[in-house]
Amino acid sequence: MSKRDYYVILEVSRAASADEIKQAYRALAMKYHPDRNPDDPAAEDSFKEASEAYAVLCDADKRQQYDRYGHSAFENGGPGFEPGDFGAVSDILEGLFGEVFSGGRRKRRSARDLTYDLEISFIEAALGVEKRIDVNRPARCATCEGSGAKPGTPVHKCNVCQGRAQVKYQRGLFAAARPCHACRGTGKKIPMPCEDCKGSGTRMRAESMSVKIPAGVKDGAVRTVRGAGEASADGNGDLHINVKVTNHMLFERDGADILISVPISFPQAVLGASVDVPTLDGQVLMKVPPGTQSGKVFRLRGKGIPVYGGYGKGDQLVTVVVEVPQEISRRQRKLISELAQEIGDESHPQQASFIKKLRGLFDS
Repeated sequence: MSKRDYYVILEVSRAASADEIKQAYRALAMKYHPDRNPDDPAAEDSFKEASEAYAVLCDADKRQQYDRYGHSAFENGGPGFEPGDFGAVSDILEGLFGEVFSGGRRKRRSARDLTYDLEISFIEAALGVEKRIDVNRPARCATCEGSGAKPGTPVHKCNVCQGRAQVKYQRGLFAAARPCHACRGTGKKIPMPCEDCKGSGTRMRAESMSVKIPAGVKDGAVRTVRGAGEASADGNGDLHINVKVTNHMLFERDGADILISVPISFPQAVLGASVDVPTLDGQVLMKVPPGTQSGKVFRLRGKGIPVYGGYGKGDQLVTVVVEVPQEISRRQRKLISELAQEIGDESHPQQASFIKKLRGLFDS
């Protein structure tokens, strides 16, 4: 099958600048990279195709040859072909992916991130809270100052990875890296380890710290404290706090809104009343108009949860439930019967409409 035009593959014009070509390849690499599309041969093929196109068009000389001769410029025996021309493609990809996936070339950090499960109440999650937590984490050894070597003894660079802590290997068209097996990803060899930390450069230490949980945080949210993870010679890892919000005995949450059900009596529903309703700001008096039906929802504006990461608050939605007495006296039964006769069917329009529809159903 004939190769597609490199400009078509990268979705750029033949007059595209070097930056436009780079940006186009960046987008395709992010989309089709095998790490983001595991077990997808089609995506891997697209990634390789885009990488080959970029390897040619990002090089001014190769691009000039391609513009003049097309794919034949790089076929065996074709004009401008030099054996091993594509050998540097892994370096090109490595340089680009250093920017794509890590925001630029940075030294690999050996410190690990840590996690902490924090349980807070519904009210604390809604209003925000500052918690004091104790984290048991590896910190820099005071004896060797994090070097891992006995004080006064040298630390040698690993002769396998040359101190880079990782070794590269070729995987098809592009290069990959893995931790060095000789130094276990540390990049160094320690002839005489520190007696206190056994050469690790760290020791476990309990540390108390204050953590701010913002208002409106949801159950399952993760808060990250930068630099509060494992310590190492080249920097600290991060601490990821998994937030668990406990249930409330009255409130439920729907986004930024609070849901609550409030029972009212039959006389209150018929005659109307003012009922106490709990909110995050304390109790408020809510007016229930006469003739309120069970299941009616009232909205208390601005009485909900602060919008997480935004402005304003949600509302509190109050569902009133008309409670029917379960035990009544003879006198109460008599009075209710007299009331039912006195009220008649005209005062129950919903019931009358239902009965009418029911009769129509059976008549048909």
